[in-house]
Amino acid sequence: MSHVRPRPASGILRHLMARLQPVHLAPVAATSLAFAMLAPHALAQTTPETTLSTVKVEDTADPMAVNNGYQATETRVGKTKQDPQDIPQAITTVTNKLMEEQQVGSLREALRNVSGLSFNAAEGGRAGDNINLRGFYTFGDMYLDGIRDTAQYNRETFFLEQVDVLRGSASMLFGRGQAGGVINLVSKTPKRADAYKLTASIGTDEYYEATADLNKRVGENSALRVNLSTRDEASWRENPASGATPEIHRDGAHISYAFGMQTDDEVVLSYVYMKNRDLPDYGFSFDNATRRPNTNFPAKTFWGIDANFDYGDTSIATATWTHRFDSKSELRTSLRYADYERSYWARTPSATVAPNVNGTIPGNGGNWNAGPTRAMDYETLTVQSDFSTRFRALGMKHELITGVEYLYEDSHRNTLQNLGGTTIVSGIPPHFQPYVESTTGNPVNFTSDSYAFYIQDTIEFMPFWKATIGVRHDELDADYSSATSPRLSYGEQSYRAALSYQPDETQHYYLGYSDSFSPTADLYQLTVVPQPPETSEVVELGAKWLFMDGDFTFRTALYRATKNWERSTDLESTAAILTKKRRTDGLEFEAAGRLTENWEIFAGVALMDAEILDTAENVNATTGVITKGNLGYIGKRARNTPEYTYNVWTTYKLGGGWKIGGGVEAKGDRQGFNPSGAGAPPTLNGAYHPNTAPSYVRWDAMAAYEQKSWSVRLNVQNLFDKEYYDAIYDNGPFTVPGQGRRFILTGELKF
Repeated sequence: MSHVRPRPASGILRHLMARLQPVHLAPVAATSLAFAMLAPHALAQTTPETTLSTVKVEDTADPMAVNNGYQATETRVGKTKQDPQDIPQAITTVTNKLMEEQQVGSLREALRNVSGLSFNAAEGGRAGDNINLRGFYTFGDMYLDGIRDTAQYNRETFFLEQVDVLRGSASMLFGRGQAGGVINLVSKTPKRADAYKLTASIGTDEYYEATADLNKRVGENSALRVNLSTRDEASWRENPASGATPEIHRDGAHISYAFGMQTDDEVVLSYVYMKNRDLPDYGFSFDNATRRPNTNFPAKTFWGIDANFDYGDTSIATATWTHRFDSKSELRTSLRYADYERSYWARTPSATVAPNVNGTIPGNGGNWNAGPTRAMDYETLTVQSDFSTRFRALGMKHELITGVEYLYEDSHRNTLQNLGGTTIVSGIPPHFQPYVESTTGNPVNFTSDSYAFYIQDTIEFMPFWKATIGVRHDELDADYSSATSPRLSYGEQSYRAALSYQPDETQHYYLGYSDSFSPTADLYQLTVVPQPPETSEVVELGAKWLFMDGDFTFRTALYRATKNWERSTDLESTAAILTKKRRTDGLEFEAAGRLTENWEIFAGVALMDAEILDTAENVNATTGVITKGNLGYIGKRARNTPEYTYNVWTTYKLGGGWKIGGGVEAKGDRQGFNPSGAGAPPTLNGAYHPNTAPSYVRWDAMAAYEQKSWSVRLNVQNLFDKEYYDAIYDNGPFTVPGQGRRFILTGELKF
């Protein structure tokens, strides 16, 4: 398999050296480094701390355990290691134990535990993990260990310790992004103990998986950890003419080595490689007469053929150095190089034409509808340095974090070359090969340099009361191949503020504000002429409590998120503004932890009222005339935003090594439509009614027999074989049926 644009890694490193001249980073680097060097001296002259932060000690027999079962006890989503209880913003953590008990393999499956979240079906060049949170896109808000990871690929969980979801705007901490929140994947790291775990799974629909988690202490302060995975899945859906089914074939390896562990200078080197060779599922059409999934074909009908493909190769190498000045101050610096390659050809479903062995669907003008194709190559180089410290000044406690970031991006995207027929009269079906690019296509390329500096201080200005204030400045220079948007240059400020009241370690009440931005042309959101950046503001009132001696957490949040100048996700769009303004008002509840020694639970509820406040202003590519989206969309619910979601997962130890468990996931109906056009809004029987994926409730179950060194577990996913649709293409043409009933038997060996 040939690469799209083969380039040696040294080229991107040379670019870094050329770009990181003193003129670019001198002001921000000098500020951060000067503070780092002077901090120990400044601290020595201040009043010493009279109280110590609460330390939560967990007694566990598992030397690799990080969290307390389903309950997260630490996170770095706020740039420094914190207890989630102390963060003045809603945060959901899906722990490794929760993912293991549910037999989760992909990030998509793990995120079913996050309330207020919905899935977008792939289209418009936005394939891969495509998620809405609180009604807003998150494709620019994916991170791996706190470093931007916005490439379009299918993420696996075999090497993850947890998944942190920081809800609400977060540009002050992470830079450009959306209003819904940040999804941060946390990888496993070496531990100072020998521990080995092997698992093997077999299930219906040709499900096979094997994983290995191997940790070896190789010195007094060093260790090596290796995580391996291979997984294959078929589907309950099938092309009745050819027998083809959607398929997943994914392999991965994660290797990490740490030295200087628990010393003043700790270094962690890691490399992760993920490969997928899937046969993609682009779903099921809607019926324009009913605005529901069409009934011309059963839901198990699949339009793909064996020749379709979704290939991906992801390589991410990271080095992180942590220098601890003392118990209260540390400097953490990371360097990452990542390369993401992807190529796919999929078949879109038809509402009227049955599947056939060639996957041919008539299109317009006497040509085949060949289906979406892509070839992509995306490279990034990131340098990120964060300094955190705790000190007293003016009689008040301070928790200060500051840092600098640099990100280089080099992206290439194109359609594939049709190696078969193009016209219906030829009788020759379309045919494509991975990474064989179109010779007549219009590739989209961009390179960019981003620089950022941020500073945040949390001040305990009186007993039990804290104020958090943060500001960040981002600069980006980008060159695009687009004739309509050839260059992008911007500087943006982002802010975060919160007021917290923590009368003791079991209670936290807060009122927070955060904003975010996403510039024109970022993530391929092209417009004919430069438009204002997307901006978002979130106000959140929340509370967090600890019960059962700290083993059980409960939180709630009431928020308002407002977004301006929302862009389309379509790569080819030249009139890409969807709505000028929209808003989500929401209420969330979440619980996690142990109710008794034997009973654990993880649950969430989200209620969302998402409304379009103003419609689009579009610029005609030829005439430059500005047109307004149909005002009939004002006041309507935003796309792919259910009015409610809830999820529960719970287990109970029966004694003698036996454990049973189960859970439920539910979502309200989700709508798909395009609010940017001037055409009439969709109707049914004379009333507004867009295409709608119906609400659903899915039940899962689990039974396990566990011993110290081995265990056996049976998972039943979609216990009652519910026919449901779990993803919707937000422009409206189709939706994707969810997982059918599946049995998975897993054996686990620890030594």
